Order: sequence, then structure tokens, then C-alpha cells
Amino acid sequence: MSPNKAAYKTLISQCLALLEGEPSLVANLANLSAALKHSNGWHWVGFYLVDDARDELVLGPFQGPVACTRLHKGKGVCAAAWETATAQIVPNVHEFLGHVACSNDTNSELVIPVQSRGRVVAVLDIDSVEFDAFSSSDVEALKPLIEAIEGSWNQWEA
Repeated sequence: MSPNKAAYKTLISQCLALLEGEPSLVANLANLSAALKHSNGWHWVGFYLVDDARDELVLGPFQGPVACTRLHKGKGVCAAAWETATAQIVPNVHEFLGHVACSNDTNSELVIPVQSRGRVVAVLDIDSVEFDAFSSSDVEALKPLIEAIEGSWNQWEA
């Protein structure tokens, strides 16, 4: 279940505070993954980064069970968000054509692209064991966090 508006507001404030003054991409994405996962009890929260050389997504910082290391174009919810540059809200991943099952416990998924300089550079992936756990209100509530990541992406050191 997703947090209410007040809980999201508090969570986003905490997440933005974590980013202040920290120049490390890995540290920032790791802390954001932990904050999001532990504040909501979601099954898995993390980032997949675009690997331009291989034209695929590679696992970045995350919280939760072991995950798929690389995701290819045309396969899965994360790839759909990457390729379309739009958020993907999937109420039942078992009905999503081409779903990549990194965990059999995941039943619904939210993936939001992170863009920099006009292209997708990463995706935020959130999985839930509950069906229909996400809605457009989650995308809207997470928007300030995504915008902060996008605004800082090129200043952060890999």
C-alpha cells in the first residue's frame, strides 16, 4: 500500500535532505533506495542505470532481495519506462507481456524514468507484494524527488 499525501510529503523532505551536499551518485541512490524501502515496507526499491555501451539497464543501488543484474530493451517494466520515457504503473506484473520476474514475490510494480539532458539515464523501480499497490498519485507524489535527482545527476560523481 502506498503512503498517504502527508506521509509522502514527510518522506520526500527526508529524501531531499539526504541529497544536500553529497556529491556521490552511488551514495545518493543508495540512501534514497533505503529511505523509500524502509518507510513504506515495499518489497524492493532501487535504481537501474542506463549502460549506453551495452544498450541495456544495469543494476544500481537497491534495497530488497537479490535482483536481476541486467535488463534488456523490449523486456520488462523497467525497459518499458526506459524506452518510452514514461512512468509505468503495473497493477499485476503477471499480466504484463514480457515481464522479467526477478522475484516471484512481486505482484505489482511502479517504474519512473530519470532523465538528464533530454534522455533517460536511470529508472526508479518499486515493487510490491500487493496487487494494485500503485497509482498515478504515487508518481505525482514522487515527482519532486525525481526532479531533484534529475537536476543533480550531472553534478554527481559516479
